[in-house]
Amino acid sequence: MKQIWAPWRMEYIKMEKPANCILCDKPGENRDDENRILYHGKYNFVMMNNYPYNPGHLLIAPYRHVSGLDELTSAEMHEHADITQKCLKILKKTFQPKGFNVGVNMGKVAGAGIADHVHSHIVPRWQGDTNFMPVIGDIRVIPEAVDETYRQLKIQFKR
Repeated sequence: MKQIWAPWRMEYIKMEKPANCILCDKPGENRDDENRILYHGKYNFVMMNNYPYNPGHLLIAPYRHVSGLDELTSAEMHEHADITQKCLKILKKTFQPKGFNVGVNMGKVAGAGIADHVHSHIVPRWQGDTNFMPVIGDIRVIPEAVDETYRQLKIQFKR
């Protein structure tokens, strides 16, 4: 069996998992760079996924703690959609992906990692960004440091 060296994963493995909802707590901490928050809307915000499927993997979440899209007000839902569109445009401009996976996992059985606070995922995709690693080794290779991706995207969100 071959081994893959990924020491940056140890931080995640050892970290104390938060007792509270990170999607509720992080936007109000006034530490956007540390929390990798890219954008604050009136009802929703954008943050990077710290353990992304691909570079530029973004999360869009309402400030209000609700578990489903059907619980959002009309204003929250419209802004959520508008911010999703803004993110897609910025990701296209910054990284020129060839496609996207955009989706919402509502509920633990649907795969939601944070099941009680609805959020959308945007995952940029490139031809060949998946290879044998996820299939054979249950490992995903991320070719760019999350902090570098954040730096590039932050510039675009400020414009």
